[in-house]
Amino acid sequence: MSEQPVEPDLRPPSDDAEALRLLREGEIDVEGRLLDASNVTLIGTIRSGALAAECVYKPVAGERPLWDFPDGTLAGREVAAYLVSEATGWRVVPPTVLREGPFGPGMVQLWVDGDERVDLGVFVRRDDPALRRMAVYDAVVNNADRKGGHIIPMPGGHVHGVDHGICFSVDPKLRTLLWRWAGKPLTVEALEVLERLGDELRGDLGEQLHEHLTRREVACTRQRVAELLRSGRHPEPSGEWPALPWPPF
Repeated sequence: MSEQPVEPDLRPPSDDAEALRLLREGEIDVEGRLLDASNVTLIGTIRSGALAAECVYKPVAGERPLWDFPDGTLAGREVAAYLVSEATGWRVVPPTVLREGPFGPGMVQLWVDGDERVDLGVFVRRDDPALRRMAVYDAVVNNADRKGGHIIPMPGGHVHGVDHGICFSVDPKLRTLLWRWAGKPLTVEALEVLERLGDELRGDLGEQLHEHLTRREVACTRQRVAELLRSGRHPEPSGEWPALPWPPF
């Protein structure tokens, strides 16, 4: 959870359930903008009752048109990425919702403070179990932009991932720094998670994703899970799409 002190009489959410309630119901006070983001990315404080935290707000109106993703869909893709993250149990993506905000509908996500002592350039090359789980997760959601700056190691050892607006394409677009395990067998844990995820994609999770993705995009997500289970291995670069994001950090 976000630990920033906001006001003396307010406290941050204690768990994901409180965080989601705050994100859905709280009043957003925009305080600034991340200027290095390609789409309008606003930061601020969100308050509801005794709860308060910092958040990221990406209004749909501020999305930059892309040639390979339908206009106005990036915020929904971020929420879809959160839903898949939760279904895995790995909690890769911080709590995220789609709601009205000061500049119209958009994605609102809990801000998380990473461990500033971690050298990301070194960290992303480690054989770290959390990064390996993230690599599997990215293969499932077809993440086209896993930069180093989108990886947030937390002080307690957990690792979050952010910026999932260009995921779930129907075409192979996996572009990531996390190729360390390419071609290697998936862990037993990953196979078990993928088996469960495949079942959920055919049920309630699939229906939830249809609120944010096309039916073909959801079907392709199921197919990617099925292919990972069939091969039993981490994917390798296809050669049809740049394997690394640019810039990498």
